[in-house]
Amino acid sequence: MTEYKTCNKCSYDILDSEGEVMEHECLTHKRMNDINTFQAHENEVYLRGTDEYGDDFQICFDSYNFIEWIDSEQLEYIKQQLTKYINEK
Repeated sequence: MTEYKTCNKCSYDILDSEGEVMEHECLTHKRMNDINTFQAHENEVYLRGTDEYGDDFQICFDSYNFIEWIDSEQLEYIKQQLTKYINEK
């Protein structure tokens, strides 16, 4: 069984051929705990809410890209994963 090693800063866990965490640029991980605003304007989609620390947080997506990636197939997958999570609790 492979033992996973993760970057202490961003939890990146892809290993190189020697089993060490690959060199990478750390990503910013944010959790939107409470979505309180949705807006679609021109070519942008906005979700606004609070982050894991209770601070206001907003993310902006390109509308076309958002629709391309988040379609009915992805929404169904999200529902399946949520149902699985709820049933395991």
